[in-house]
Amino acid sequence: MTTRTATFIGLIAILLWSLLAMFTAATGKIPPFQLAAMTFLIGGFVGVGSWIVRPGGIAALRQKPIVWALGLGGLFGYHALYFAALRLAPPAEAGLLNYLWPLLIVLFSSFLPGERLKPAHIVGALLGFAGVVILIAGRGALDARAEYMPGYICAFIAAFVWSAYSVLSRRFGQVPTDAVAGFCLATAALSLLCHLAFETTVWPENALQWACIVALGLGPVGVAFYVWDIGMKRGDIRFLGVASYATPVLSTLLLVVSGFAEATATLALSCALIVTGALVATFGARSRPAAKEV
Repeated sequence: MTTRTATFIGLIAILLWSLLAMFTAATGKIPPFQLAAMTFLIGGFVGVGSWIVRPGGIAALRQKPIVWALGLGGLFGYHALYFAALRLAPPAEAGLLNYLWPLLIVLFSSFLPGERLKPAHIVGALLGFAGVVILIAGRGALDARAEYMPGYICAFIAAFVWSAYSVLSRRFGQVPTDAVAGFCLATAALSLLCHLAFETTVWPENALQWACIVALGLGPVGVAFYVWDIGMKRGDIRFLGVASYATPVLSTLLLVVSGFAEATATLALSCALIVTGALVATFGARSRPAAKEV
């Protein structure tokens, strides 16, 4: 598989994650950890289902403890911290701090063997982050009260956790993507334990909510993690980091189309900044070698 092909596969994750907010909004009042348990269970079965045609895929679950620690830290750790941030701080501010992770991916990638960070990558990532700042600030005044500090800290740590998981996946490139199925199933089990400990069960009220839960499990909380794994291990990790800033903009656009949000001038400006950032990162670093076989 070429680097270019793996990068395009990784971009599928960004498109799928843009559906996350819309589908989540349509699931009703299901508690976060309960929703995570249900959707990660479906996401895990997405990988398990592929073993029907590739029986050898189950062997990918036999990994060293450090690999399992990375997988669970990335999937369960990130989501647990992000859910805590949303509970302890206003969603706008928590989301802004959380969206440091694409920038961190770009920066952390410079520590990988054979990777070289160029000014264009940094400029592109900063433009993307500026777009997210404008998008979130446009929803209302940002609140920096000290009482929200625990939530802000959780969101900040969550950004580091996801970026570290993404970049370190490259260091464990020999681990088959099939292992992600195990990470998803284990995350579902841990989410269930958290749900039983901290939440009250709320079941979907109608067929539409059930359908959205299934869609979440198949896409943003399913296939997305498998294709992201491929992109991080074999694709252009810096470009994928910059391109990830398209997620909140695409997500907001879908919320507008589906009637959950309104179109604004800040949304248009955010789009322009993020697209510009991606173009700068892509064409400003064109001196690197052409795609190679991995």
